[in-house]
Amino acid sequence: MPHEPVARLRALRAVELRTPAVTEATDFYREVWGLETVGAETGAAWLRGTGPEHHVLSLTHADRPALGKISFALAGPAEVDTAARRLAARGIVPVHGPGPLDQFGGGYGLRFTDPEGRLLELSAHVEAVAPRGRDAAVPVGVTHTVLNTTDIDAAVAFYTDVLGLRVSDWSEHQMAFLRCNADHHCLAFNQADWASLNHVAYEMTSVDHFMRGLGRLRHHGITPQWGPGRHGPGDNTFAYFTDPSGLVCEYTSEVAQIVEDAWIARVWRRTPELSDLWGTAGPPSPAIRRHMAGTPDPGPLAAPEGTA
Repeated sequence: MPHEPVARLRALRAVELRTPAVTEATDFYREVWGLETVGAETGAAWLRGTGPEHHVLSLTHADRPALGKISFALAGPAEVDTAARRLAARGIVPVHGPGPLDQFGGGYGLRFTDPEGRLLELSAHVEAVAPRGRDAAVPVGVTHTVLNTTDIDAAVAFYTDVLGLRVSDWSEHQMAFLRCNADHHCLAFNQADWASLNHVAYEMTSVDHFMRGLGRLRHHGITPQWGPGRHGPGDNTFAYFTDPSGLVCEYTSEVAQIVEDAWIARVWRRTPELSDLWGTAGPPSPAIRRHMAGTPDPGPLAAPEGTA
């Protein structure tokens, strides 16, 4: 008898990045990118957008830049406990919880790893935060994360079967776009030579906020390394940058909204006119491609190189 997914994921809540330059990265994401610091301690920081999440980005010290964890929202602690039982039935043992989370914002959740070593968090009852106005051209929150994988079919199978994500579209057999709610994608997988973080995307309230955000970065002497443009799959606007650690971050807006019972996934051709419907961005530069490829990442819980 097939297993049902371990939980109904409500949204992509937050992403943790590991970096040797926590101070510089915190300054960038606060002063330039537009997030707001809600917590800090030695070697770590937590930042929020204008949306309802306590934090959408956390930064943790590490020897080299890499993905820390990806956090998804569940409706309540009972769903976390159910997810733990269903993971156990599949032979997946959490590395933390279910129980209180040891981070700014607290919450109740669990953490476990996927087959390529990525750390995933399912959480509920994270602390509430006072509303922020959305007039300024700053991010609402994290809207999607793209991950490089050595086996796109196995990655899609795990995230659809275990976590209940749905495939929205494919870009040939190179990329797969997966959703957990009405947004076209909260995760995407890119077939690559090694597992690593490709980029993290931040939602802007509108295309006007998106363009004004690019203007603010320009005032800081920072121009897009790819974009602005509008993707075919997802129909979202895009502009890609790198942070002080060399990790790729994206401003985006107007992601396609899915009507669950009416949507039919399609396979997009990988052509310039579909990568950028506006035709304004040109091809991604070799430099941004290198940053998106990253370096081989066995995951934050893997033993350091040179140890048994």
